Amino acid sequence: MLNEITKNDLFHVYYKRWITIYKEGAIRNVTMAKYLMTHKWLVSLVPHLTIQELTRISYQQLLNDYAQEHERQTTMDFHHQLKGAILDAVDEGLIDRDPTRKAIIKGKTPREKKIKYLNQFELHTLLTNLHLTNEINWDWFILLVAKTGMRFSEALALTPKDFDFSHQMLSISKTWDYKGKGGFLPTKNRSSIRKIQIDWQTVIQFSELVKNLPEDQPIFVSSSKKIYNSTVNGVLTRLCEKSNIPNISIHGLRHTHASLLLFAGVSIASVARRLGHASMTTTQKTYLHIIQELENQDVDLVMRSLSSLS
Repeated sequence: MLNEITKNDLFHVYYKRWITIYKEGAIRNVTMAKYLMTHKWLVSLVPHLTIQELTRISYQQLLNDYAQEHERQTTMDFHHQLKGAILDAVDEGLIDRDPTRKAIIKGKTPREKKIKYLNQFELHTLLTNLHLTNEINWDWFILLVAKTGMRFSEALALTPKDFDFSHQMLSISKTWDYKGKGGFLPTKNRSSIRKIQIDWQTVIQFSELVKNLPEDQPIFVSSSKKIYNSTVNGVLTRLCEKSNIPNISIHGLRHTHASLLLFAGVSIASVARRLGHASMTTTQKTYLHIIQELENQDVDLVMRSLSSLS
C-alpha cells in the first residue's frame, strides 16, 4: 500500500496510510486516537505539503506552528508520532534526508499543574458521608478507589472473580473501555497487572456485596450501558460539597491514596507497585512535591539525631 505513494503525494495522505498499515491493530485504541489526532493537525496545518517538500525547514515550521497552541511536552509527543513515519519515508527513498534531525521543540509555557489531593481528615470526612447501601452504587466505587488507588478504568473492570477475600487481595488484570464501546481491554502496561492488598473491613463489605453477582461480569457497569467519567466525577463533586471539603476528581482520589501512603512512610517502591506505575521514576515525578517535603522532614530528623550526640 505504501509502495503506491510517490514523492509528489501529500504528506498527510502518506501519514494516514502509514498509521493504517503500521499502527492499526498493533496499539491500544487510546494511543491510536492520538495518532489520528496528529493526522488531523497535519491536514489543518500543512494541507498542501507534499512528501518531497518535507525539509528540515518545512518540518521545523510545522513544529513551530503546532507549538503556538500547545505546551512543549505535547509538541514533543506530536514530533515523536510523526518521526516514525518520516524515518520510514527516508528508508523508502521518498525523502532524501531526515528532516527531523536536530529539530527544536518549542511550546507554550505550561500552566502550573497542581496535584489535587485530600489530607487524611478531609478523606475521612468524605468517606463518612458516603451513602453505602446494600447494593453496589457509585459511593462504593468511590470508597474502593480511595482505598486502593486504582485507575478509573481499572475499577470499572472489576469482577467478583478479581477479589480473593481469604488472602485480602484484589487482582488488577484488565480495564474497561469506557471511552469506546465498552468491554474489557488490557491494562495500561505490564506493570499495571498487579495484586493490591485490601483491609479486612473492605473484605467483609465487598464479600457481601458481590456474593450473588456473576463472577466474570463487571460489578460497577453494565455491558449494555455506556458510562462516562463525568458521571462519576459528578457524584464525587456533590459528595465533596456535602462534606465541605475541596472538590477533587476520581483521579484525585488516586493521588490522595498515594499521598497518604507516602506521608505514612511507605516506600516509593511499594507505592509504585500498588499504583501500577511502570517505574519508580513515574512515582517520583508525580509526587515530587511530597517527596521533597518528606526529605525536609528527614533532614530535621538527622540534625536532631546528630545534635543529641554532643
